[in-house]
Amino acid sequence: MKRVFAVALLVGLAAEAALAVQAAPPPVRKRVPASAAPAVPEGPLEAVVETAEGSFTIRLLADVAPRHVAHFAKTARAGGFDGTTFHRIVPRGIIQGGDPLSKDPAKKALYGTGGLGLLKAEFSARPMARGSVAAVLQPNRPDSGGNQFFVVLSDQPSLTGKFTIFGEVTSGMDVVDHIGETPVDGDKPQKRIVLQKVTIRPAAPSPSPSPSPSPAA
Repeated sequence: MKRVFAVALLVGLAAEAALAVQAAPPPVRKRVPASAAPAVPEGPLEAVVETAEGSFTIRLLADVAPRHVAHFAKTARAGGFDGTTFHRIVPRGIIQGGDPLSKDPAKKALYGTGGLGLLKAEFSARPMARGSVAAVLQPNRPDSGGNQFFVVLSDQPSLTGKFTIFGEVTSGMDVVDHIGETPVDGDKPQKRIVLQKVTIRPAAPSPSPSPSPSPAA
């Protein structure tokens, strides 16, 4: 009798264990996130700056200042430059704009102080020639670039290597010159010169050099 009871007990325990195994939830499999597709680098870009005075085009120099180009393109695509102004003009020197504070006429006293301190310098030996586009810096702080930029109206060799050049005007320099002729009080323009829109697009291919004429026979 005892043997029968022991066998029955063992059978009962085995059945209970089997039920427990069946009732146990399946092991949770950890999902392995799909690896992100590698970023595809963009080709050469340019920015079209539209103002009431006309438009001009900036070729962005990612090979010279990649971080500054990426920041400028990102800001432009987000509409960050639209509605800002060229708030500073040095006749025959530079025009300066891009300050987000300049969207608000009530903050005129603060123009030139906004949108800085975001980027480390990417200085180069590229000459600060007419048409160069470079990042504005806070005084004595080389790693303080950001949204503000300036366009050079005439060669400025003394500025070479002291500011990050990230672009060059490839068309519409006459518009830049016209903006640079705006009447000023000191270096403040007497009227608002608004950047209505800045559009990023693939850069037009550089023109091929003309073939050299064949030497005369």
